[in-house]
Amino acid sequence: MSIDRIMREEARLVILKALADEPSETLNSSLLGEVLATFGIYKPREWVHAELGWLAEMGAITITDAGSVKIARLTETGHRHLRREVALPGVKRPSRPEA
Repeated sequence: MSIDRIMREEARLVILKALADEPSETLNSSLLGEVLATFGIYKPREWVHAELGWLAEMGAITITDAGSVKIARLTETGHRHLRREVALPGVKRPSRPEA
């Protein structure tokens, strides 16, 4: 598996978790870029937008355009992935909760 694929799968999981952590389950692409950077994933906004588009195609998020940023909102499908009820291909599986 290539490092690019590993990074994309990890970034997609980080995005879903970041959205789930917000009371509104919503963040803009600029803030998500900062969240990704805290995990060592330093990518330009265009890359973040592409990953958001991919997650939207999978049904894990919805996207609203707001000027030069995109607003991402977690969907039930995204929640189900985080709860390990479904496995979205191309998104790293979350670790199992500790008992």
